Amino acid sequence: MIFIQTTINIKAPSRGFHLITDKVLSAIDIKVIRIGMLNLFLKHTSASLSINENISPDVRRDLESISSSLVPDSGEYEHVLEGYDDMSSHFKSSMFGVSLNIPIKDGELALGIWQGIYLNEHRDRPTKREIVLTAWGTP
Repeated sequence: MIFIQTTINIKAPSRGFHLITDKVLSAIDIKVIRIGMLNLFLKHTSASLSINENISPDVRRDLESISSSLVPDSGEYEHVLEGYDDMSSHFKSSMFGVSLNIPIKDGELALGIWQGIYLNEHRDRPTKREIVLTAWGTP
């Protein structure tokens, strides 16, 4: 069994849904794993991770639009310690989640042809986001 772990830091350029597949793959060498799993864990409560369509930027814009419509910043929230987008960001983080598990097959992520890994930034003023990458499997 092989175990590999590293941490990456990414600052999204803006609020929205951002493809990070290439950043993940350049940070961790999974080529030595024949059958295994990659776990991504985001250490934050106002951003999230997801997997979705990796080609059209329209999808990313629509995801942000839908997300903001479903959970607006302007709600009557009690928790606003860090600003107007504080509680809405926390809810979106819970809604989408902060962890992903992706199978590894023959040294590559077993994503579908149109799938990519997203960092979903839910704040208007993005900060550096820390993601722990842990891969394990058989050589």
